[in-house]
Amino acid sequence: MNYEPAKNSSRPLIEVRDLRAAYNGQTVLDKISFDIHAGEIFVIAGGSGSGKSTVLKHIIDLYTPAGGSILIDGENLHDATGPARLKILRKFGVAFQGGALFGDRSVLENIRLPMEEFTDLSTGQMNMMALAKLKMVNLEDAAAKLPSELSGGMQKRAAIARAIALDPPLVFLDEPSSGLDPIASADLDQLVLDLNALLHTTFIVVNHELPSIFAIADRVLVLDAQKKTMVALDAPENLRDHSDNPWVRAFFNREPTHQGTKK
Repeated sequence: MNYEPAKNSSRPLIEVRDLRAAYNGQTVLDKISFDIHAGEIFVIAGGSGSGKSTVLKHIIDLYTPAGGSILIDGENLHDATGPARLKILRKFGVAFQGGALFGDRSVLENIRLPMEEFTDLSTGQMNMMALAKLKMVNLEDAAAKLPSELSGGMQKRAAIARAIALDPPLVFLDEPSSGLDPIASADLDQLVLDLNALLHTTFIVVNHELPSIFAIADRVLVLDAQKKTMVALDAPENLRDHSDNPWVRAFFNREPTHQGTKK
């Protein structure tokens, strides 16, 4: 598809141009181009195996692009080294699909981890900041608990609290509602909306669950596993109602692509 930038006059926080991803010399994604602007909740969606998490992991430099470029606030993280690289990384907060909380540390200690790595704050100062973040996600009463003592939804919220520990302008969430019941998933969606409004944080969310996508997304990048590229980029309602791609319309309307046998 043709690349179309968002209608925003400010410089994008993230600029992806002609990204190509490859494993063992085999291209898995190609011709991926998009912008993400400050304050957006930007969702990366698509079917199973379409490369949603692959795109996210390229942006945060867990994977190196096989081609193309990725700029973070005008800077190329993949080329940066030393203090310049750390400066870019401080702009990120990441919550991975499983939460990735350290089981032998309390919830409070987990939230402190980014502060320990990137700041010279005292333990008391870090504890105060960590408690403030836990309050934002309604987990202040769980500060002394271990992750194993939390429900799945609470673990997800703790991971988000750690992701926002340093007030980064960019927060990445990889399948945040995976494995949650509908109520816990809706609560998490509302948390993302609240944090976006309160902190003006830009969220990049990998998600394939339609209720969540329609609840939170300003725009959705849609990937196609068979074509190995992006096939749509727009507001979810526009993709559902007006996309000229039949597969995209079927995806957002939750329609089968093949007719089954009638009973």
